Amino acid sequence: MPNGLKQAAFASSRLLLKPVVRLLLRCGVTWKELAELVKLVYVEVAAEDFGKHGRPTNASRIAILTGLSRREVKRVKEALGRRGNAGFMAVERINHASRVLSGWYQDAEFRSASGKPRLLPIEGERGFAALSKRYAPDIPPTAMLKELSSVGAIRITNEGRVRALARYFMPVSLDPDAVVRAGSVLADLAGNVVYNQLRTADERSRFEGRATNVRVRRVARKAFEKYLETRGMAFLEDVDAWLSAHEAKSAGEKTDRLGVGVYLIMDDEEVS
Repeated sequence: MPNGLKQAAFASSRLLLKPVVRLLLRCGVTWKELAELVKLVYVEVAAEDFGKHGRPTNASRIAILTGLSRREVKRVKEALGRRGNAGFMAVERINHASRVLSGWYQDAEFRSASGKPRLLPIEGERGFAALSKRYAPDIPPTAMLKELSSVGAIRITNEGRVRALARYFMPVSLDPDAVVRAGSVLADLAGNVVYNQLRTADERSRFEGRATNVRVRRVARKAFEKYLETRGMAFLEDVDAWLSAHEAKSAGEKTDRLGVGVYLIMDDEEVS
């Protein structure tokens, strides 16, 4: 690898890692624990991405690519097998909660005549339990009710009905699910950027863009936050409706995960 490219990779990784390490430190993760995790990811990616002729990458090739010994590669692969899919399951739980909220806003059976999410009884043909079973069949409705209530996405009225307060599921800050969600958001954005870097000339790029300005007046910060919350949410609601309209109608159809992310850019280090 040309030295200039490796130096660019180091510089890019440092920028990427700073917010990640900021989160990890607040979660009590030491650099040794992170180093062990990086070994796992190096072996995982090398095994997935560098096989030949459709075959998995063997231990010798993984060792050459990662700089680890074959013995260490074997140890790490065994560790990967033991760790299972805990993080994946947490992301799936978050996705289920988001689907329930989205369905509440999109499904005509659970909306009012004005298009707003209806106040739902907990049980019944058009109650919260029915909504939850439709959009998150693997999660018990009582568990979903508790989860959404704990993060303030819903409220149970004095009459025992359920009111929607948010269209999207947002775990409580530094709750374990919130930390897993942060990783999934970063992974989505990084996956897009890396795909565009590594794609071949005949592969279409994936949309990725930013709008920033380093000379915005400090007093305009709150106004911009409000502007983005309004316009950004309206855009996401439009996207959500488009995606819902194009969902598979039968279990046999091939499906893909598609979506878009919108986020605020603000250099906190420069703000006093």
